[in-house]
Amino acid sequence: MTAENTQANARRPIRELPDELISQIAAGEVVERPASVVRELVDNALDAGAQNITLRLLGGGTRLIAVEDDGGGIAPDELPVALKRHATSKIGNLTDLESVMTMGFRGEALAAINSVSELTLLSRMDGQPNALALDGQTGEVRPAPRAVGTTVEVKELFFSTPARRKFLKSDSTELAHCIEAVRRHALARPDVSFAIWHEGKLVEQWRVHPGPEGLAQRLGDVLGHDFVAQSVPVDYHAGPLHVVGRAGTPDAARSRPDHQFAYVNGRFVRDKVLMHGARSAYEDVLHGHKQPAYALFVQIDPTLVDANVHPTKIEVRFRDSRAVHQAIRHAIEQAIAAPRSQALNAPSAPELTLQASPAPRALPESAHWRQGSMGLDSRPEPAPTFTPPRFERPRVDSEQALADLKALWSPAVATTPAAGTMPAQEAAAPGWVPPSAAAPSRDSAVGNTGQSVASGRDSDTDKANHWPLGRAVAQLHGVYILAENAQGLVVVDMHAAHERIVYERLKNQLGSTDGTGPRIASQPLLIPATFAATPTEVATAEACAEVLTQLGLEISPLSAKTLAVRAVPTTLAHGDAVELARSVLAELAQHDASTVVQRAQNEILATMACHGAVRANRQLTLTEMNALLRQMEETERSDQCNHGRPTWRQMTMRDLDALFLRGR
Repeated sequence: MTAENTQANARRPIRELPDELISQIAAGEVVERPASVVRELVDNALDAGAQNITLRLLGGGTRLIAVEDDGGGIAPDELPVALKRHATSKIGNLTDLESVMTMGFRGEALAAINSVSELTLLSRMDGQPNALALDGQTGEVRPAPRAVGTTVEVKELFFSTPARRKFLKSDSTELAHCIEAVRRHALARPDVSFAIWHEGKLVEQWRVHPGPEGLAQRLGDVLGHDFVAQSVPVDYHAGPLHVVGRAGTPDAARSRPDHQFAYVNGRFVRDKVLMHGARSAYEDVLHGHKQPAYALFVQIDPTLVDANVHPTKIEVRFRDSRAVHQAIRHAIEQAIAAPRSQALNAPSAPELTLQASPAPRALPESAHWRQGSMGLDSRPEPAPTFTPPRFERPRVDSEQALADLKALWSPAVATTPAAGTMPAQEAAAPGWVPPSAAAPSRDSAVGNTGQSVASGRDSDTDKANHWPLGRAVAQLHGVYILAENAQGLVVVDMHAAHERIVYERLKNQLGSTDGTGPRIASQPLLIPATFAATPTEVATAEACAEVLTQLGLEISPLSAKTLAVRAVPTTLAHGDAVELARSVLAELAQHDASTVVQRAQNEILATMACHGAVRANRQLTLTEMNALLRQMEETERSDQCNHGRPTWRQMTMRDLDALFLRGR
């Protein structure tokens, strides 16, 4: 830039921008592509009380977007005002803004769309002799035929800003985004029918589903009935917050987060608190980098959430984000904790009924929301402890497991033997099998081959039909247990299954923490590891000093820009102290401290459970195999091991018949 240009720019006076330019600048925040227009217009249709909404598109929405509804319509004298900036019927003062429950409220959408397109607004209220059409460019109002309701036609989107139009994708891509925008609305409103037409052809349609089952039926229509079949219902109350929906089972996890839908008071949002709360509920049941599938609908007092965060209203801010995070986590944990095997022999419920999920960990009566806050005062009670099966003593015996626990955390935990181990005199006792999981009498059993004499087989088969995971019949290569149940054949990975049982018992013995309680043992470094830290890292280290101590870390500032790691967890003494410190500080800065503490404890417990579980190639008796199956039926999350791998698979008689072409 030359000196003359610099001086010319410096001499420019401050002046007001013309209204047209202001509207086009504002439109850039609201209207990104045709799907943005569709979202805003459907929002308005729902706020008007529409029961039927039809979307018509040409050219993927670039040539025409028409949204028709049967709502209450717009009064004739309000039509010209509707296209002005910051004109809305949703709010009138600050109190309305702080408790908004409508989909739209900013009063910017129609004005922004009108500034970058050719817009026509056609509306008729009940009692009017005819509809009125408003031309957005000229302001002309003329009579027009139409039933009660409103139609908004948007033609030639971005015609006045051609540079913006060049950034649009192909018609098929823009159409897909428009369908996705309506799809998100359809999920939350089963009481409204939606239809999408493109180039004169019906491409999507979702009919009305009234009644209490409507939400589950709409989820099946929009996301597919496979999603409903591979998910469990969520119904959770926590003070002023109510969470309903469905959470996918770990087996239904996907490689991409394309089946994650979260709504707050009916509005689809992309909120980090909700997403992290949901993901944390799946922490030790998902394999690798798999993404859970869920559709969650959060109802909360509107005064406790701020929807006026982003022009597109896709972001929200909670007054107490920690309590919302914990509520989402507990809601999904309760839904997926019950073993899938419990449902095998359960009476068949209506396939798509959205009902309360079984709560294996019920909240105690003392759990409530603190006065003046949204934080939960207590956490779910631990599940009852079950006696472990009589396996041979594994590598880590009960005394060693307790010694490890005492070394890792103080104060010392209870002296209950670790799961998967048992003193010899107790293991030999005849009553070691839980009463609810008593194994069938196998006096006539011979060894581990699963062979038995004819006597008692009929009674054993009857019992197997009542046990979800059935009756053990054999062990395969010292790795898998084969069992028969009412559906057919069950194949169990015995190490993975017992690892989950041991892991859940260790968690119950230790108890979960919320920032106080047991601490991970640390080992001081002979020479502190120093590193150049960002201001955020320094501030986090100072603010979370107590939490870092619970994690076995001691991090102190040496200067305004330098941190020193003086102690690390004993189990990680040989790792990279600086890398560990950076990762922990980054997570503490982003997420709740208690979540970080609990995750660190669970990782160590998972390692202990892996060593404490029965090893592969360990020959088991039929009694031991049956005891393991009964424990799996009673243990939470027993469908996956600690690493997220499945612990058992069911092969039905139909699957087996298909292998041998029976009935063909």
